[in-house]
Amino acid sequence: MAEASANLESATAEALSKDRMVSATVNARGEIADLKFHTDKYRSMAPAELAAAVKDVVERARRDVARQVSDALGDLAPGDSAARAQAVAGDPSALLQELGLGPMGPPR
Repeated sequence: MAEASANLESATAEALSKDRMVSATVNARGEIADLKFHTDKYRSMAPAELAAAVKDVVERARRDVARQVSDALGDLAPGDSAARAQAVAGDPSALLQELGLGPMGPPR
């Protein structure tokens, strides 16, 4: 368990836009660890277009790292893999519900 935890702590995922303009690296907590612009194309883009490109690479990187974390947890964590993946992606409600720790708190 300690080894799996250490591996998860260092897990990252990177996504690159289709046009190779921007890339994002996300850590196991889903936080942006790095954001790079590889070309100057962003300078001539409409703000909404640039925002969509950045959002897309960040979301893809988050999905990839969530999948890595879910796969690494395997049978170590309670709950089914779908609930674990959902928890890693930022919504622990399904996993908490499976564990009996839903919105009402622990069972009495």
